[in-house]
Amino acid sequence: MRRPVPRSRSRTGLVTFRQPRRDLGHEPDYRFSFANERTFLAWIRTALALDAGGLAVVELLPPFPVPYGREALGAALVVLGAIIAAVSYGRWVTNQEALRLDAPLPSSHLPRVVAIGVAVLSALAVGLLIGGRGA
Repeated sequence: MRRPVPRSRSRTGLVTFRQPRRDLGHEPDYRFSFANERTFLAWIRTALALDAGGLAVVELLPPFPVPYGREALGAALVVLGAIIAAVSYGRWVTNQEALRLDAPLPSSHLPRVVAIGVAVLSALAVGLLIGGRGA
């Protein structure tokens, strides 16, 4: 029977920034560990791209017709990037521990959060770009 994977969350539900436990199970095949690390680094690249996009919106785009529209959109992009960076580390730890225990990888809400966040921010950007033109 497979043991459940320890959660990398505190009692409050917030992600903790601890190292994966090396005393669990056995050392996994290094290819799986490297694949897990590549996935983590892909999430970090996504977070950095959102951060850079948020800064570019604020610093490089001309003013939107809506007051503080650039600032709101830029801040939302940076916040989404920060959330992705923080959650992706917890995912890496949890997946690494699952690999050590030969347990199934736990499901993740991160792709759904990213997809919904990007869709909402894209709709917000379109609204900000054309929202003030009719006024």
